[in-house]
Formats: sequence, C-alpha cells, structure tokens
Amino acid sequence: MTREQYILATQQNSLPRTEHPQFYPVGIYGWRKRCLYFFVLLLLVTMIVNLAMTIWILKVMNFTVDGMGNLRVTKKGIRLEGISEFLLPLYVKEIHSRKDSPLVLQSDRNVTVNARNHMGQLTGQLTIGADAVEAQCKRFEVRASDGGKVLFSADEDEIVIGADRLKVTGTEGAVFGHSVETPHIRAEPSQDLKLESPTRSLVMEAPRGVQVNAAAGDLKATCRKELHLQSTEGEIFLNADTIRLGNLPVGSFSSSSSFSSSSSSPSSSAPRQTIYELCACPNGKLYLSPAGAGSTCQSSSNICLWS
Repeated sequence: MTREQYILATQQNSLPRTEHPQFYPVGIYGWRKRCLYFFVLLLLVTMIVNLAMTIWILKVMNFTVDGMGNLRVTKKGIRLEGISEFLLPLYVKEIHSRKDSPLVLQSDRNVTVNARNHMGQLTGQLTIGADAVEAQCKRFEVRASDGGKVLFSADEDEIVIGADRLKVTGTEGAVFGHSVETPHIRAEPSQDLKLESPTRSLVMEAPRGVQVNAAAGDLKATCRKELHLQSTEGEIFLNADTIRLGNLPVGSFSSSSSFSSSSSSPSSSAPRQTIYELCACPNGKLYLSPAGAGSTCQSSSNICLWS
C-alpha cells in the first residue's frame, strides 16, 4: 500500500458516521407527474389532428406541384380553369382566354376596370353597369379588327368617325345642334334625302362650291319667307327644258284717264301705270319689255343683242 492510499484510508475512517442518513429524491412525482403526462398526451393529440387537417386540406384543395385547384403556375404566368371568384381587387398586367373559349367577366353589380399610373392616380376607367356603359379617359378609340384604322375616337375637343360609311337608321334621322362638316351626304337607295331646319335657317357653305344632285328624282327647296339665290362673282345658271315660275301675280294697266272729260285739269287725271314682262333671250339673259296688246318677247331680237 502506498503512502497516499494509507493517508486516504485513515482520513475516511476518522469521519463521523450518522445512524440515519438522509436521501433527497430527484425527478417529478405525484400530481406534477400526472399533469406532465396529460399535457404531453394533449400535445400529441393536437399534432395528430393538425396533421390530419393539413392532409385533408391538401386533398380537398387539390394541391399539386404546379398549383392548387383550378390555379396552375406556368412559365407564362398563372392559369385559371373553370369559374373563379375574386373577393378582393385583382392586379394583373394581361388577361386572355384560351384559343377555343371566350373570356367572360361577370358580376352581380357593376364591372369596373381601372388603369393607374406609377403614382397610383386613376388615368382611365371603364364601368359596365345595368343601365349604361361609361368610359372615363382622356381619349376613347375604337379600332378595326386589324388594329390599324381608327373607326371612332372621342376626346374633349372633337369626335372623329373614321368609317367609310356612316349609316343612320333612326326614323327621326340625325339631329345636329351645331355645324356639321362632311364632303358627302347621301340617302339610301329609293329613299328621299331631306335637310331641314324647323325653326332656324339652313346654311350650306363651301369654299369651292356646293353641288346638290338628284339623279333619279326631284329637287325641292321650300322656305317660309324669302328664298335668295345670290352669286357675288359668278353667275346663276339654270339649265332645263322648261323653267316655270308659278303663282306669279298678273298686273294690268289702262291707257285711258280715270275721267272721260277732256276739260278736266291735268292734275285730276290718274297717273299711268306701266307693266313690264320678263323675257329670256336664247343666250340666257333676261330683260324687261313693256307689256301691251302684243308681246314683244319673240320679236325683240335687237334687245337681246344689246341687253
């Protein structure tokens, strides 16, 4: 036995020994242990229920690697199949349907499409309601199927109709509150064309002339008061087989004095009234000829030459 072992053995023997040693239990016992087991069991049950609910939701919502339900995530974007409902606003860059089916946007109230700038301000709005379709924008355009020709455009200054032919089928025609500028106005075949201003005057102006043509019918101009034909620099040319001026008043005059007495004073005699007749020359000029017993319109060739 070494010296160190001997010293240790003698020191252990010299320690006082107690008759009843005290033991301190280590761990959880009693009701604490039962509560711990209960909470562990409750946590295990909760985890199992959550796992079961997660599996059920994945199965019901049809979650796959590409998406969920009717929603599929592809390289080109998001694809929805069938009917989809959006309860909150939808922000997308482009919406298009499949090649073999149309795109339908349906709502119980109004369908509103908004366009905003980078500042979030509203720049354009299209509202489709039960009573009307409203468009709020700076310029509204309707283009052809190829997207090139503008068929209709409207802004704050003007409205442009770019179609080759504008057809108005209303029974009352078209009513314009202000001026109308167009190169051609034509009625339907076998239909009459009527330009009317019920309470105001009708003015047709053109810098190089106004042409009114009725190829297979009559041309009628009717007014309530005066009808003026005025040419400031040119002439008024009437070219027809027959030119008739109807409902003209016919005047008469008498060469005799109102008093048969020759001794009456000159002041008592009635003034003589001269009546002229309007004659037309072969070259189209008009002249006045005194009306008498015999008409001089056919015999006054000298007047036609010098008038």
